[in-house]
Amino acid sequence: MPTNLLRFILAVMLLPLLWTAAGAQDASLPELGSPLPGQKDITYLDLARMIIPDLAADKNGFYRGGLPIAMRHIEGPDSGGSPPETSGFSNASVLAIKAGGKDRLTMLFDLGDSSDSAEGYAVLALYDITGKPRLLDATNVALDRSTYFREPGKLGIGANDDILMIESSHSNSNQNYMIVPLIMVARDKLKLIDIIYLFDEHVCAHSRTQDVAFKAIAEGRRHAAIKVTVTDATVVNDESCDDQPPKPESHDISVTYHWDKTTSHYAKDSDALNNLAGENAKRF
Repeated sequence: MPTNLLRFILAVMLLPLLWTAAGAQDASLPELGSPLPGQKDITYLDLARMIIPDLAADKNGFYRGGLPIAMRHIEGPDSGGSPPETSGFSNASVLAIKAGGKDRLTMLFDLGDSSDSAEGYAVLALYDITGKPRLLDATNVALDRSTYFREPGKLGIGANDDILMIESSHSNSNQNYMIVPLIMVARDKLKLIDIIYLFDEHVCAHSRTQDVAFKAIAEGRRHAAIKVTVTDATVVNDESCDDQPPKPESHDISVTYHWDKTTSHYAKDSDALNNLAGENAKRF
């Protein structure tokens, strides 16, 4: 086989691995007062002030401010609550991504409780910092009380694009509720792909947990397919309980999202995750 042809074949085979590796970088928590990479005079605080204009540090290094700028909710106009009248936090998560072949920076600000909703209020902001920093888009991504990047935070869906994984959650004494929106960037705007609902339960006799994994699969389209696999596992606890424990077992529920160039959107190949969310709701 000619050497050049062999190199080409190997490169094609390695592309999905390279995309996955590129997307496996976790978000960071830099000091807000520290400068952006390669820019001595611009700090992360300057970016944060594009969201909360009067944000300032107090004597303890905690950052406080008033209302954020107006923005939509990632799920649509009927979702989300109002922002808190005052916001405070010590830091914000930062994650560099690729979007349309361009370098972009995202920041996630958890502003705390919404003033009129059980959900919190969390801002996902998209910036261009290749020159003078610009805020390209910002949206409320809170779907529960606490919101953060779900590790590793992003997944490469090609050499030029990443998607983002966010998680909103809350817990009580024996239950964990987790909501994971998948978000892409299209023409420098944040766009929802889908929302995945997970539920963990811990009782005396057993624990049932749900974990999710993401994988990009190249299939010759503009964007790779996204395979989402939820592992639903039941483990018997080694405790003396009145209830009879269920049999231990583990199974995977998978859905693959394929890029549809006609609609410029991802379409899933089954309703398996919706069905799981319905089953979980019956156990609340």
